[in-house]
Amino acid sequence: MSNYVFVLDTNKQPLEPCSPTIAKKLLKAGKAAVFRQYTFTIILKKAVDKKEVKQCQLKLDPGSKTTGIAILQDNKLIWAAELTHRGQQIKDDLESRRSLRRGRRGRKTRYRQPRFLNRKREKGWLAPSLEHRVLTTMTWVKRLIKYCSIDSVAQELVRFDAQKLQDPEISGTEYQQGTLYQYEVREYLLEKFNRTCAYCGAKNVPLEVEHIKPKSFGGSNRVSNLAIACVPCNQAKSNLPIEEFLADKPSVLKRILAQAKAPLKDAAAVNSTRWKLFNCLKETGLTLTTGTGGQTKFNRTQQKLEKRHYLDAAMVGNTPKLEISTNQPLLIKCTGHGNRQMCGTNKYGFPTRHRTNQKIRKGFQTGDIVKAVVTKGKKIGIYTGRVLCRASGSFDISTSFGRVAGINHKYCSHIHKKDGYQYSF
Repeated sequence: MSNYVFVLDTNKQPLEPCSPTIAKKLLKAGKAAVFRQYTFTIILKKAVDKKEVKQCQLKLDPGSKTTGIAILQDNKLIWAAELTHRGQQIKDDLESRRSLRRGRRGRKTRYRQPRFLNRKREKGWLAPSLEHRVLTTMTWVKRLIKYCSIDSVAQELVRFDAQKLQDPEISGTEYQQGTLYQYEVREYLLEKFNRTCAYCGAKNVPLEVEHIKPKSFGGSNRVSNLAIACVPCNQAKSNLPIEEFLADKPSVLKRILAQAKAPLKDAAAVNSTRWKLFNCLKETGLTLTTGTGGQTKFNRTQQKLEKRHYLDAAMVGNTPKLEISTNQPLLIKCTGHGNRQMCGTNKYGFPTRHRTNQKIRKGFQTGDIVKAVVTKGKKIGIYTGRVLCRASGSFDISTSFGRVAGINHKYCSHIHKKDGYQYSF
């Protein structure tokens, strides 16, 4: 089951998405044309009264590495995507630049005097690797609003309620000890211990919540005293102190004690960006609702769905029984727009080359998605993928089967212009 197809009228106003079958019939009959390849959108050759258009709901499951996106219409999942961020790459690039600059300042070279008091960060400032997550998510929210009739947005605002996890008795005992609270704790521990048994590292097996320091020895229900363990390990440990249970495994003991006290890095990244994203979504003017991570997992478990980012997005907030009309989400990977440095540096920090201002070669740009139909030579065939341009006109094409080198630009035709993302299914 594929994603539904977005539809625009002749005035580029968004209409209801249609099924791929209907889109094929419209294209074949000449009543519509392809407007955009990713996401696939068609444009009709007539105007449509928007009063007759059913509205859709956009749901988001923001993550530190991947954000789930889902569009629902009448409790039916009609379009889904998973957006992979590049925050770690941005962080690594900034650290590389910082080390080069520090190296230059440490050498005996003529350099400016240090500046300390003239740098000021505005209120709400986020690190570039975190700001990137907000900006790319908002890019796709605005893009989907442009191509689909959306009137409301639902966001998973908090993954875990840290204060309630640390002290379950803080208030509202009935709520805290209810079904939803257990889902909050379990989801937190699954993320923290990478969905593996803390003691033996077993994967893809039933896992249980386990007390590191047994309650019979004064252990508490605080999340810092909880771990996730497989059934055999949990039964073998029973109420033994962890030091006694792992007496012959000092490295495992040290790791678990450190991991139990360490904060969840991915959750911290989501918590740092959640309110910035929330405020940006409010500025769209659409109806905005929120939910928690524990609620999302509860909804997904009740409907017996697998753990996928796009399904988590569909389960955000109050979700009745959902009809899944697509199981083939669009996979979107952030690739950026190239290197902004004016020149490169060698391992000693000295400039090695200068960047040319010309980006377009023979009408193509590196990152464009093209289709090459080679009719003669050693590389006869049809190739589709991202292109690597050269001034000589001999391009490389990165396909799903690998890179093909030496394709003449005359055989290439555009499918999708470079926009900083890579697409697949």
